[in-house]
Amino acid sequence: MAAARRARAGDSRAGFRRAADEQSPAVPQGLIRAARKSGQLNLAGRGLGEVPQHVWRINLDTPEEAHQNLSFGAADRWWEQTDLTKLILASNQLQCLSEDIRLLPALTVLDVHDNQLTSLPSALGQLENLQKLDVSHNKLKSIPEELLQLSHLKSLLLQHNELSHLPDGFGQLVSLEELDLSNNHLTDIPTGFALLINLVRLNLACNQLKNLPADISAMKSLRQLDCTKNYLETVPSELATMASLEQLYLRKNKLRSLPELPSCKLLKELHAGENQIEILNAENLKHLNSLSVLELRDNKIKSVPEEITLLQKLERLDLANNDISRLPYTLGNLSQLKFLALEGNPLRTIRRDLLQKGTQELLKYLRSRIQDDTTSPSEEPPVTAMTLPSESRINTHAITTLKLLEYSEKQAAVIPDDVFDAVRSNPVTSVNFSKNQLPAVPPRIVELKDSVCDVNFGFNKISSVSLELCTLHKLTHLDIRFVMSVGLPFPMTDQHWLKRNTQKSGQALRLAVVKGLVSVTESFSEMLRGYLGANQKTILGVYLGGITVEVTLLLEGNPFRTPRAAILAKGTAAVLEYLRSRIPT
Repeated sequence: MAAARRARAGDSRAGFRRAADEQSPAVPQGLIRAARKSGQLNLAGRGLGEVPQHVWRINLDTPEEAHQNLSFGAADRWWEQTDLTKLILASNQLQCLSEDIRLLPALTVLDVHDNQLTSLPSALGQLENLQKLDVSHNKLKSIPEELLQLSHLKSLLLQHNELSHLPDGFGQLVSLEELDLSNNHLTDIPTGFALLINLVRLNLACNQLKNLPADISAMKSLRQLDCTKNYLETVPSELATMASLEQLYLRKNKLRSLPELPSCKLLKELHAGENQIEILNAENLKHLNSLSVLELRDNKIKSVPEEITLLQKLERLDLANNDISRLPYTLGNLSQLKFLALEGNPLRTIRRDLLQKGTQELLKYLRSRIQDDTTSPSEEPPVTAMTLPSESRINTHAITTLKLLEYSEKQAAVIPDDVFDAVRSNPVTSVNFSKNQLPAVPPRIVELKDSVCDVNFGFNKISSVSLELCTLHKLTHLDIRFVMSVGLPFPMTDQHWLKRNTQKSGQALRLAVVKGLVSVTESFSEMLRGYLGANQKTILGVYLGGITVEVTLLLEGNPFRTPRAAILAKGTAAVLEYLRSRIPT
């Protein structure tokens, strides 16, 4: 054991004095001999609690076999050994590394990932030839300042540690091409980070970053930037100047809009799902001519601009779980598109069975409608060469072909008269005025009383529903979701009016009143017990559990926390039973 202590103390003759029991069974001598010839030593997954001293001194001490064999063949010339350049100590139980690592100055690769390291030795800074350092999946809380002396380091992997900050002089690692800092506790990026002008891949995912420094744009070589799962509300406008950027990951942040990237001509993948993006502007898209993947799922996007057709190299488009009610027919012109995800959107103009047929059938359908969607100049405002397709005021094709009067997502406080004028003698069965700022039901709705069956006033600021709705004697579906809490006009809650209206249309009134309208649903549920019975089709509301009549619930596309998904999957009866069980007695 004295020999072992002398070896740890750096005794130059320790190689001659090691006892036989000092040789760790986890490091066979055959590996050591081979490492002297190849310059590479792989000790991964050997259960090491510490690195044996003779590993650090592999190129310094005379091997023990030299004393046992005095005649050497060509294969036994230990003095012709190669300096160790690659050392792999991954997947062991190391809690620290010895400062004796300085005895391996020729190392170019050091891999100690998947251990239990809480610190790194300052002697790392003396490994001036080191090009790759992998210390990921450990328990590091900081990295030593000496590490910044590694001027030839090209790859530094620090992911899955407990780092809360980085040294200010991090920019000294000017040769870095790959830096992975994901899954740590970083709250900011140090100054001087932008000096890493040779960096190609930067991974900042799964940290606690609230912003990115503007000087990140100085990384002119950066091709991949991953900021997934942070707290970013915006990205610096300077990001738009990163001309080499090819992959940008912004998923799981708090972004309200996509960044404009006019100079990112090489960008191929843009991932921004699970944010709070509401508007997708033409400016966000028109410069991304090289884009092949656009992922925007789980946002709050309400519409898709016609300018998306400029992305002619697009292969994957993920718009799942947004608030999109219609698609531009010109989307069918994306000839390279192989995957289009739309589930979880309240699409009204495309049948569900068509959506289930897959991307190519859907694109074929959209292409077939492009010709029909063109509008006559006499029915539209003057169109100039500068008019964008997304600026169309009235869709007369929808009026004549789909029997749909649509003026949604305009943020309008009133419905212009020319919208109603466009109907003329064409009977419309559906009206969609959703997602505006309407304070009341437009009085001219009465002009459609003889034909309209489906009315959508969802997502407005309507504070009271006027009597005009009671004149729509064919009304079967009224959507007033997400408006201010209102009550229905008396005739609509009257049994006789409902019975008369139902007999004329042949089916019961379908009322969508999600998130609000408590006064409606309470009075409605009482009235329904005495009248609707088996005729009642669909009622959505807060106190649905109190309704005893037959009910069919359409709840897909809602982010319910309660009831649980398992209950929702069992159907209407199970949901109503659950709701009844929660009503206070």
